[in-house]
Amino acid sequence: MVKNESYTQKELNSYYEGMKKNHIGPLWHDLGHMVTKEPVHDVEPYLWKWKTIREYALKAGEIVEPGKDAERRVVYLQNPSLLKRGLVGYGTHTLYAGIQLLLPGESAPSHHHSQSAIRFIIEGDGAYTAVNGEKTYMERGDMVLTPAWTWHEHKHEGKEPMFWMDGLDVGLVQTMAASFFEAYEEESYPMEAPENYANQQFSMGAFKKLNEKSAPDYPSPIFGYKFDRVKYLLDQMTEADFDSFDGYAIEYINPTTGGSADSRIGTMMQKLKSGQQTKAHRHVHSAIFHVLEGRGYTVIDGQKFEWEKGDFFILPPWSNHEHVNTGSTDVFLFSFNDKPVMEKLELEFSEEYKENDGHQVVEKVFFPDETV
Repeated sequence: MVKNESYTQKELNSYYEGMKKNHIGPLWHDLGHMVTKEPVHDVEPYLWKWKTIREYALKAGEIVEPGKDAERRVVYLQNPSLLKRGLVGYGTHTLYAGIQLLLPGESAPSHHHSQSAIRFIIEGDGAYTAVNGEKTYMERGDMVLTPAWTWHEHKHEGKEPMFWMDGLDVGLVQTMAASFFEAYEEESYPMEAPENYANQQFSMGAFKKLNEKSAPDYPSPIFGYKFDRVKYLLDQMTEADFDSFDGYAIEYINPTTGGSADSRIGTMMQKLKSGQQTKAHRHVHSAIFHVLEGRGYTVIDGQKFEWEKGDFFILPPWSNHEHVNTGSTDVFLFSFNDKPVMEKLELEFSEEYKENDGHQVVEKVFFPDETV
């Protein structure tokens, strides 16, 4: 609509072209694109098979050596929908996931960066991550924190290849133009604390040294979260603890604050018993999932993603999703997300799916390219 109808179309076109040339624009035309009624994004769900990733990661062990040929030997998960925008290494618009391989006797040198990072151990034992001089030995199913700006390194003292997932908020930090990286002046940061000190400090209670700093803006004093403890807690849950949308679920926390273990990256482990199915819901935060145990499928906005032990899949923001355990054993799904950031910015919101008794109709099935 035009307030003054005396303007000809030619005059209006000239007016708008003049605005473009002067790098200004008419909000009355573009408000709907800038302030949308609900979240709009171009992140699409995707699924990767562990067999494919593992083969490429093992091959990388023959090609590059950490510390010599590369800072880290990692095969990252690339979301095809974001590569179209030139976003290399993105899983979601905020999150990155890569699979790191360390062979027996190898080490990855110490460095730190402004990105927050978590490690989730997939296969092997005998390796450790050292954070600010404290060693944490890693076993399958463990989650290890390397908070932003902490010096961290890895060393493998075991006998078999060691695989773990690196999860970082690469996209978030890039968007904020806040990426910094620094290698330590020597290969290793000085080992100062006893091995697994923080785990012992909190394993049988909660204690801190008299003048030890503890505040909301300090990272979790625990760097290693053991899977045997997580599994124990999940196995002790009753039907009353079952969440309609997430099943039996535990979030990893900072014991000194009660908040997320990492201040910017949320972490969660979910359990579904054989035959169990959750109801669908959606939320603003995005997530990357890893199937630690079991088989089943997840329906994301009407598309079925079938997964099994070791696989990874993407959950975009504001996407209806539900999980189903189709196997005969328990399913354990680990995921990391950007929920802590959304909550800090007061942007987090969730909504349950109300049609069809809370379950989506499967309209199509996802088939990944498994060519190796």
